Amino acid sequence: MSVVSHLINGELLESQRTLDVTNPSTGKVIRHVADASAADVERAIAAAQAAFPAWRDTPPAKRAQVMYRFKQLLEEHAERLVRLVSEEHGKTVEDAMGELKRGIENVEYACGVPELLKGEYSHNVGPGIDAWSNFQPLGVVAGITPFNFPAMVPLWMYPMAIACGNTFILKPSEKDPSAAMAVAELLQEAGLPKGVMNVIHGGREAVETLLDAKAVKAISFVGSTPVAEAIYSRGSAAGKRVQALGGAKNHAVILRMPTWKTPPTP
Repeated sequence: MSVVSHLINGELLESQRTLDVTNPSTGKVIRHVADASAADVERAIAAAQAAFPAWRDTPPAKRAQVMYRFKQLLEEHAERLVRLVSEEHGKTVEDAMGELKRGIENVEYACGVPELLKGEYSHNVGPGIDAWSNFQPLGVVAGITPFNFPAMVPLWMYPMAIACGNTFILKPSEKDPSAAMAVAELLQEAGLPKGVMNVIHGGREAVETLLDAKAVKAISFVGSTPVAEAIYSRGSAAGKRVQALGGAKNHAVILRMPTWKTPPTP
């Protein structure tokens, strides 16, 4: 039975431990996924650290070219990616395709990074004083994503983070990891240098290692509210920037129509 591996420094690596991946429509195990140890996560962090200086110094226009190629590959391989989402998550093919298209929109946005990263300049804000600003990447950043949107939510996070010059570690849901992994491999195919994008799989040990690592400067999370609160507390205590989105719901306004009574005949 096949194993979904980690992607570390451009190479597919397995762990001594694995977790089951099931098809929710049958309940049967269809493949296994590597379960990262702390050492595996630390290896991914080291790869991201090593890749950061060169990627930070890569001109934004060249980073954008990688995103253009990435978008094209996502569209070319959409049918395969959608099948993986449907097989492991259980949503319909149409729903999975809608999810992927929403993710591709974020890649399109990241293609505009040369303009988005332009700073500001204000002349003569005071006597003999000019003011200017620019944007600098943080370094190694990480994303922890849920099972319900295995393709879209990762694409919320790393295209823009990478286009801005950061290096990235993704920890997708271990319940449906294949789509996120396949998308990351397409990013490598698009010409991203080794170590800029890394994917590790697993559970609590992998997450806690990311939260505690000093080299990881920021964490983005989507999932349940209790876990979001725990990640925010532990990550911010370690000095990280933390974006923790928990328990999101779709909102609706329900209007109750009044009951009209026929007025009496005069």
